[in-house]
Amino acid sequence: MSRRYRPDVDAPTWRGGYYPYDILKEGTIALLVVVVLTVTLAVLFGSPDEPAITLKNWASADPIDFAQTAFGELSGTTTTAQYGAPYNASGPSQHLGFLQLNHWAGVRIPINTAEDFVLKPLASLPTSAGAAAPLVTYEQASPAQRVAWQQAYAAHLASMTVRSGTVSVPTSQAGPVPALMQDLTAMARSGALDQSLITNNAFYTTNYTQTLLFLSDGTYLASLAQHQHLLGTQWGMMNETGNYPGQAWLWLYTFWYQVSPFNTSSNGDLMVWATMMVLSGLLLFLPFIPGLRSLPRRLGLYKLIWREHYRQSK
Repeated sequence: MSRRYRPDVDAPTWRGGYYPYDILKEGTIALLVVVVLTVTLAVLFGSPDEPAITLKNWASADPIDFAQTAFGELSGTTTTAQYGAPYNASGPSQHLGFLQLNHWAGVRIPINTAEDFVLKPLASLPTSAGAAAPLVTYEQASPAQRVAWQQAYAAHLASMTVRSGTVSVPTSQAGPVPALMQDLTAMARSGALDQSLITNNAFYTTNYTQTLLFLSDGTYLASLAQHQHLLGTQWGMMNETGNYPGQAWLWLYTFWYQVSPFNTSSNGDLMVWATMMVLSGLLLFLPFIPGLRSLPRRLGLYKLIWREHYRQSK
């Protein structure tokens, strides 16, 4: 008794003709064509080589934004200061049901923005005793006194001015905070802050984590990204600087950030990750999923791809 044909499992026996095919020859030709096209297009349309954005660039171009952000790092109100894991335990972790991946991973890159971005860099400066007095005064003050100074400074933050590279706020109740902000701004404008943040753990390092987090807390980097069409709302993950097309293979991942609820949820990153894991699982296990695995055969797309072969075999 003949067994019933199962389209999901059984492959029909090919009874047509066979034609010689040199896969090595075809592969070599395809490789050469791709190499020639890649090299030619890279020479003619290579992506622009934009210089790196540094804290020195930022403090020189927009010292007010830098000083305001630096104060946010000192007072613990910036995104990095309140982010949570893996940098600190200040903020809630993203979650999707029982999934709290960054919370489970814990604080693996500990960052205290006040200490690491402001106080430690200032302490590394070879200053005189008089110039170091504001830092000493701040570090020796009680937590309550520090909060009082910060509140007085924050009340006049919108009135900050800059003249001849010096940033100032119209208040005398902020203790040493104005001097700290001015010193840090001057340190950034000299380029010393960039060096301090990447060498605070080792003499030679390529770890720019702290510098990048500091930059991302201000508005300067975001404004440059918007001009270069690199914001998330501009499909920035797929662009090179200058609106050049970039990583087109990321379209499926970045697509989800453009639609609701992913683009409005505080758990957007985890939701996008979970969605991509489901889609990747479907693709990975496609040969084992009844119904889905038979779609190529049922749709008959292979006949369109090999239409010349089927035309000749009739």
